[in-house]
Amino acid sequence: MEKPYIIKQISVFSENRPGRLAAIARALKEEKINIFAFSIAEADGFGVVRALVNRPEDAYNKLTELGFRVSFTEVIGVKMRDEPGGLSDIATILGDAGINIEYAYAYSGRDAAVLILRVDQVEDAVRKLRAGGSELLEASQFR
Repeated sequence: MEKPYIIKQISVFSENRPGRLAAIARALKEEKINIFAFSIAEADGFGVVRALVNRPEDAYNKLTELGFRVSFTEVIGVKMRDEPGGLSDIATILGDAGINIEYAYAYSGRDAAVLILRVDQVEDAVRKLRAGGSELLEASQFR
């Protein structure tokens, strides 16, 4: 079954020390892989770089070749109003449906802000958000 709104995010696990992000970014630059959005989280001396890139499979191959531990995660991208209440609208739809947001990060683009979500029930989240009038980004934008 095709999942047009489920985006393949790469997660790169690395020691949290100077130069690690530079090494990841340099590797992607060398492969001409564009980073659309990313976040960094830290826990117990390790970092997780989560990124949306235009060629996730190529990014995975290059980074694993360099010794990084990389995995894929299914996320969704939701356009939201870039004004007070935009996040509240999305969080309310998901909360009312009993869908847990495991983590999120956002960016503001020219046309709208975009919220990237990792949820525990991804296909249900897509259905509920679309039924609630939310506009989702298509996964094809990130290939």
